[in-house]
Amino acid sequence: MTDKLPASRGKGDVLGFVAEAQALAPAARDVARVIFAVDATQSREATWDLATGLQMQMFDAAAALGGIGVQLVYFRGLDECRASRWHLQPRPLIEAMGRVRCLAGHTQIARVLRHALRQRQEGRVAALVLVGDACEESVDELVGLAGQLRLVSVPVFAFHEGPDRNAERLFRDLARVSGGAFQPFDRQSPQALADALRAVAVFASGGAAELQKLAAREGGTVRQIAQQISR
Repeated sequence: MTDKLPASRGKGDVLGFVAEAQALAPAARDVARVIFAVDATQSREATWDLATGLQMQMFDAAAALGGIGVQLVYFRGLDECRASRWHLQPRPLIEAMGRVRCLAGHTQIARVLRHALRQRQEGRVAALVLVGDACEESVDELVGLAGQLRLVSVPVFAFHEGPDRNAERLFRDLARVSGGAFQPFDRQSPQALADALRAVAVFASGGAAELQKLAAREGGTVRQIAQQISR
């Protein structure tokens, strides 16, 4: 039976992270952890399945380097922001994403960034992946939170979809300020997102050195991610 995503406990509360930390299996505490945050508002419906299908590649890329634990976070509607348990295997995570349906609403990126900060207090969080196409929040607040994440060594890997240039600039800033990396993608270029997610998995499980090795072998998107991390 798969884990049920806990509901948000109300406005201003960040995802019930304490319950998630308590639910974390001992084995998951010993591996690198990646928060996989996805915008599930209505505009993302067309590519939600794409992101779901690429999860397997993250786990596969990290397996040879000791594996990773992944937590799904998503937001949708007017005030819904939820987090899954930490998963060491792809199947439960894919099934959790398969139960989610996109709903019209506003972005809640600030809640995601605060959640990452609090999860970092509970243990090792190697990276935050953010997948989205829009931003309707205060840029100054978000960039400030990205700076806090940099101070605790949690880079944001910001993957932006679509033509919204203001959102693209914000995603670039989140990546740059936090010490992470930015990558655009769309439905016509699923491989770019797949390669970017594998790069995150290798970075999280093996560090910058392993990411550089992968970049030397593959080039392309992986090399672009590696170059941003090394700056």
